[in-house]
This record gives sequence, C-alpha cells and structure tokens, in this order.
Amino acid sequence: MIKDLQAGQGKIEVIGTVIEKGETRTFNKFGKEGRVANAKLQDESGIVTLSLWNEQIDQVNVGDKIKITNGYVGEWQGEKQLSTGKFGQLEIVEKGTGAPKTSEKPDDSEETNEEEVEVNY
Repeated sequence: MIKDLQAGQGKIEVIGTVIEKGETRTFNKFGKEGRVANAKLQDESGIVTLSLWNEQIDQVNVGDKIKITNGYVGEWQGEKQLSTGKFGQLEIVEKGTGAPKTSEKPDDSEETNEEEVEVNY
C-alpha cells in the first residue's frame, strides 16, 4: 500500500492508478541523453510521486492502472518518490481512458508557433 512506503525501501510491489502525469524533462548523464517525468500514483491508501524513465513515459498515461514490481522508494527534496530503479518492472494492468481528448483543430486564421504551445496531460 502506498501509505506504507518508506524512503530507502526496496523490493516494493504496488498497484495503483496514474492520476497525473507531468512534463517530460531531458538530461545528460555520462554522455547519454535520457528522459524523465513525474506522475502521481494513487491506491486506496494514498498518493505517491512516481518517476517514469525513458520508454516508461510513452507507455503510461493518466487513468492507467499499473503495477510496480521490485520498485524502490527514494526521496527528493523531502518527498518520497517511487521508481522501478535498476532492477524493477512496470506493467500496465489496465489501460485507462486517459485525459479527455479534443478533436478541435486550430483556427486557420491564427498563427501558432509550436514552440509556444503548452500541452497538459
């Protein structure tokens, strides 16, 4: 259960629903580029920040029910963060409906600069 998670704890197994997914950030470590995004994972006992790394970012969407096996709880700026760590696994148990999608297209009379468009998931 999420409420029982402690910083520094390993071999975590938890199932929850992704209720929020933040923006993807890129980083360089040892000359390799990577991506990371934070999400919020909720079960009946509480909510924890879940770190999604690289391909996990594309796999997981808001509303998905996921299972973390052999996860690790770290701490960043006083907040507990769950991740698969080096040896853990993330599995989609049930795909959610995700955030509502709109089929509206931008008005042709307005110029849109893709770099300035903010997308929230």
